[in-house]
Amino acid sequence: QVQLIESGGGLAQAGGSLRLSCTASGRTFGNYIMGWFRQAPGKEREFVAGITRSGGGTSYADSVKGRFTISRDNAKNTVYLQMNSLKPDDTGVYYCAADGSVAIRRWSSVYDYWGKGTQVTVSS
Repeated sequence: QVQLIESGGGLAQAGGSLRLSCTASGRTFGNYIMGWFRQAPGKEREFVAGITRSGGGTSYADSVKGRFTISRDNAKNTVYLQMNSLKPDDTGVYYCAADGSVAIRRWSSVYDYWGKGTQVTVSS
């Protein structure tokens, strides 16, 4: 079992920044691909960013590429999502998730463990 706890959400103005953190406990954090997903009201959960087990590889949704940066610190069992140039469309609940596979995948159904989410609201 892996327990994931997100933090860092809140209210930001358009053009502003937020940094999300997700801290893991339980099984070895470094054995998991980590992903960030988000879900806006009335919409399906969507992939935002993913990072490989070592942190050497990343993948982003086109909608956030160039604005968001995912990183991880395996010594601290933590994955981060730095969000810059925020837009109102970035509003939603942000979830981190852990996947025991060997490559970053964008389908939420393949992820093994999920946090409870943190709300991000971007005002125009």
